[in-house]
Amino acid sequence: MTATARPAFLARIRFRDAGTLLGLVLIGVVFSALTPVFLTVPNLMNILQQSSINACIALGMTLVIISGGIDLSVGPVAALSAVLGAAMMVAGVPVPLAVAGALAVGVGCGLFNGVLITWGGLQPFIVTLGGLSLFRACALIFTGGTPIFGIPDGFRAFTNGTVLGLPNPVLIVAVLAGAGWVILNRTPLGEYFMAVGGNEEAARISGVPVRMTKLAAYMISGLMASVAAMILIGRLGAAEPTLGTLWELDAIAAAAIGGASLMGGRGSIMGTLIGCVILGALRNGLTLMNVQAFYQLLATGIIIIVAMLIDRATSGKQG
Repeated sequence: MTATARPAFLARIRFRDAGTLLGLVLIGVVFSALTPVFLTVPNLMNILQQSSINACIALGMTLVIISGGIDLSVGPVAALSAVLGAAMMVAGVPVPLAVAGALAVGVGCGLFNGVLITWGGLQPFIVTLGGLSLFRACALIFTGGTPIFGIPDGFRAFTNGTVLGLPNPVLIVAVLAGAGWVILNRTPLGEYFMAVGGNEEAARISGVPVRMTKLAAYMISGLMASVAAMILIGRLGAAEPTLGTLWELDAIAAAAIGGASLMGGRGSIMGTLIGCVILGALRNGLTLMNVQAFYQLLATGIIIIVAMLIDRATSGKQG
């Protein structure tokens, strides 16, 4: 990296992530002053563990948003993956094969969305909104609307276990985030995501495989939804067909707080992770203060709007 390129990189990308991190620090300072329990190690681990599921969804959502799309079906995709994966485990299928099957379901759902968007020429909002109902209905029909119990103890022990004091879901997210960072910043596919989201027509003229790029984004999003589902059913010991309700909104919020442009072409893995922790810390702090749920929703909405205003202001200066 040249001496002139690095300052530009810092100014355009890390400056935005640093701003998001500053927001997280401010939230930490406020809640630590209001409730002494907030900054204890067990509570911080609890925040990270609670944020891990949203982080899985948000990482995939970030790639979709960067490529200029949106995925409103991630919650139902997670539910469908969860019930099918759980059903396989309960039926005696070896856990690794059942998990692989559940992940394949998520990838398949992403493929379904991606094909309709790229080859069908339909708008991502419409396709994934339809997928939201379709995949949820499939999960409800498959289970008859009842939860599936009997998740194997070995699988539950893994998802509830720790390594060096860190919960396994947090470590899984760390690995996935590292892979996402490499894809976005060190591979041609990451450049394609940025190019397609920034200007699809220019990307097509430049030889970027636009359809395959969008397809990859939705398949990764489906995969990440399935991973989140596996983590959750391991923790709960059951798979519910209603699992994942409103997960898509949390994921979009985390990506937006982290600096991803909903117009496409801009976003970062680190920013999204910090956005997830901001949402988790906010809800945790408000819960410790016994704030009612609807006020938590109000605070979350305010945080998202403020983040959007800051992003709009900083984008204008950069542009």
